[in-house]
Formats: sequence, structure tokens, C-alpha cells
Amino acid sequence: MADAALVLTGSPSLAPLLARGALLSPFKRPAPDAEFPRTRLVLPGLRVDLARLAAYERVCGFPTGEDALPLTYPHVLGFPLAMRLMSGRDFPLPLLGLVHTSITVTRHRGMPATGAYELAVRVEGLAPHRRGTEATVVTELREGGDVVWESSSTYLARHRTPQPAGAPGAPGEDVRKPLPAVAEWRLAEDVGRRYAAASGDRNPIHLHPLTARLFGFPRAIAHGMWTLARCLAAHGTPDSCRVVAAFKAPVLLPGTVTYAAEDGRFELRDGDERVHVAGDVYPA
Repeated sequence: MADAALVLTGSPSLAPLLARGALLSPFKRPAPDAEFPRTRLVLPGLRVDLARLAAYERVCGFPTGEDALPLTYPHVLGFPLAMRLMSGRDFPLPLLGLVHTSITVTRHRGMPATGAYELAVRVEGLAPHRRGTEATVVTELREGGDVVWESSSTYLARHRTPQPAGAPGAPGEDVRKPLPAVAEWRLAEDVGRRYAAASGDRNPIHLHPLTARLFGFPRAIAHGMWTLARCLAAHGTPDSCRVVAAFKAPVLLPGTVTYAAEDGRFELRDGDERVHVAGDVYPA
């Protein structure tokens, strides 16, 4: 648990945080037993920008104009606070190259878009992974003192490490039968830029082929949270639910993907049956 709460007067600006994180990245020494920030950032009196919300709904495929926050939107609200923690000197993992590997989201009840909320974000801890070190970041949204939405995200910093017994991500785990195809989606080259404009996440790997190549990708890749939001917009979710999702492979832009679903399961895969994102929706 976090040791202390720091109350903010506004949402942090993302651009300087991303720049700071990039500059500090070469000096980080990631390890699962490293110290990490214990501060819990709190933003009270949060109101949603309805124009920005509508842009997010359009790019992700959610219906627009309803007085309800999409299931994934609180992650966008909490992202600047998470970046403030993860771009700091006391966060041991380098922000450059950090990979969002999984997320668990729980919505306890519907959330009106016109409501007033309190947002809180903290780093819960570090853990060994067969490819490096993972950090867990927890986000909570409160309305009237009650937690109405919460999430737990894991972010992986890749580095050399001996694989401990039972480390997450071991080969062959979570092998499941492919789901039946529901739709084929052709993704435009500008999806990353459109999502970045709506969400504020302007990581260069998502914006342009030239900047993506600097980080080893042949083309720009879609945001993981966009792929999840797009799947959930198609799948549908009850007001009270829990979603568990894993980001398995990047989606290159432009490209064609297959959305597949059955009962409470969903996935996004390419023409070679490689799974990009897979998840489950559970009634809460």
C-alpha cells in the first residue's frame, strides 16, 4: 500500500512527463527488489471534458452522446497520474520501452459522464518476470466516497534476468482454443494519432512509421488500450463487471485484424492467427 497521499490541484500535463521519463530512462537500473515510489496521487473534484470524451468514443467505437463513461475511459483519466509516478527519478523502470502487458478492470456501477469524481493512482509493487521486471499500477475512481471503478495494470521493463521458478510469462501458459470470428476490421494508418489526440498518450511508437522505427517497429503500432477499448465496444459490458485482458502482440498500422468472441471471451488476432489481445468479461 502507498505510504502517503499527495493531493493534486489538476491533472498533470503529459508532454513534460513523457520527456522527463525519456531523459531519465538510460539511468534506470530495473530490478524486482528495487525501491519504488510509495506516494498515492489523488485528484479530487474531477470533471470529464465531454468533447474529449466524444472524440474517444468515436475512435474506439463506443456510442456517443450517452451520459455514461465507457468502461475503459477512467484509464485515460488516470494515465497522467500514472505517468507522473512512472516518469519520476524514484521509479526504477525506464519509461522508454516500457510495455503494458495486462490490465484488470472492475466497474461496480454505471458512471455518469457528467459526474464529479475523485481519482487515485499508486504503484502497488514490482515483481520478477521471465523477460525482466513488471510494475503494477492501481487506479481507483470514487464517486461520493465509494469506489465505482478500479484497475490494476502491469508494465514490463525488459532486461536480462535469470528466470525464477514460476515466473509469469512462462512459455506455453494460457493456451486457449481460438474463438469464432465475428468481424474483420481494417485499421487505418492514423488510428494511433487519433487515439493519441483523444487520450493524450503520444508515445512516438504509435504516431508515425519513422518514429516507430526508432524503437524497432516496422510501422506505427496501435495503442494496447485502444485495441482493448475497440474489442469491448463491440463485445458490450454490463454496468457491474470485471474485465481481465492481456496484451500479447503489437498491432501494426495500417492493417487488418479479426475480432473474435464467444460468451464472455474475446480476442483480436491477425491473418496468421497470432493473438494481439485476449480477455474475459465477468459479471460482477
